Amino acid sequence: MTVSPGAEATTTLTVRNDGDIVEAYTLEVVGDCAAWTTVEPARVSLYPGTSETVTVRLAPPRSHEVTAGEVPLGVRVLPAEHPESVAVPEATVVVEPFSELRARLEPGRRRGWLGARFRASVQNRGNAPVDVVLTGKQEGEELRLAFTPERLSLKPGESAESGLRVRARKLIWFGAPTTWPFEVRVAESEGAEAEADRPGRPEPLPGEFAQLPLLPKWLLIVLAALLALLVAWFALVRPAVRSTAKEAATAAAQKENKEQPQGGAATGGTTGGGDPAGGQGQEQGKNAGTGGTDGTGTGGAGTGGSASTGGGGANAQQSSQTIDVQTDAGAERDGTYPVPQGKVFGVTDIVVANFQGDEGVLTISFGERKITTIALETFRNQDYHWVTPIRIQQNDKVTVSVTCSKPGTPATGKQASKCHQVLNVSGVLSDFAP
Repeated sequence: MTVSPGAEATTTLTVRNDGDIVEAYTLEVVGDCAAWTTVEPARVSLYPGTSETVTVRLAPPRSHEVTAGEVPLGVRVLPAEHPESVAVPEATVVVEPFSELRARLEPGRRRGWLGARFRASVQNRGNAPVDVVLTGKQEGEELRLAFTPERLSLKPGESAESGLRVRARKLIWFGAPTTWPFEVRVAESEGAEAEADRPGRPEPLPGEFAQLPLLPKWLLIVLAALLALLVAWFALVRPAVRSTAKEAATAAAQKENKEQPQGGAATGGTTGGGDPAGGQGQEQGKNAGTGGTDGTGTGGAGTGGSASTGGGGANAQQSSQTIDVQTDAGAERDGTYPVPQGKVFGVTDIVVANFQGDEGVLTISFGERKITTIALETFRNQDYHWVTPIRIQQNDKVTVSVTCSKPGTPATGKQASKCHQVLNVSGVLSDFAP
């Protein structure tokens, strides 16, 4: 006997009383069919030598819990007066298979510059195992759709997921975002194309990929404004600046030419006339020469002052020192450079290297002065520069304090066992001037 899930089928059973007394029989369905099979009537009373036919009604639900295939059916006939004479006639019921797939695409829409990832989930609501194949379709073929995996094997009631990678064939450099709609189709692998209208096959799942331009629209406006400024500079401002500078240089040259002949005439008159005043002019010239000597001395002192700007004394020279600090994970360690006795270190530049990408905290101090505290995970290389040097006195130290939270991974690809930082400090080292 064959029955389809969601439908009904009936068969009959004849009960006969071969005894010599009136007997009542209770009929009960046993076996895997009991949940969805009934007997009508469920109790009969028979005189000796008589029989009665009852109806066995099968109504399996359309559910994945009712597995397709052969199912045994038994009806237990229990006599009330002679229970030891119970009988269980048996039969075989064939449950027909049905197919029902449910699918869902999550999320339905995503954005990206070149591609995005989606997730397709499929559930087998049928009562037989099924192999499912997933395909994607997009009008115009501007997208490439790839499923991982492309095929799914599902038992009745089982669910599974497949990753979908959507990738555009080319970038959008400028302009507005473009929306590319596509469809995901789910079908049984055998005869999927021929059974496009088969009941239980899910409708195509709609999805959208919104492709963003690589460079936003506002950047075009900024670039256009910068280009306009450059054009204005070269066309208007630069010629005006050159003209003003040229006029200033011409005016200065004319002034110098006017003053130079007057000085020559005065000198010539004094020398050629033999006037005693000429001696006075010579004496004044000597005094002027002496004044020139003082000016040179002052210039020398100025040069010395320029050197002292870097450190504070004479014999200034450029100096660069490197502090290398390696710290165990969860520990703290200091690295120092002491300024030599009798020297002053004028620091103008520091460079910090965190080449492993460690995590933790780094603090730089000049003597008792804390310069900066940096989180290691926020940089790989960091540099600081000062126009006016920071002076570190003799016997004070440049200190690098490192607290290592987690060693990073250098270019070798293997995580380091310790945090490793390098500080280079540069400036002018000069004699201490009390």
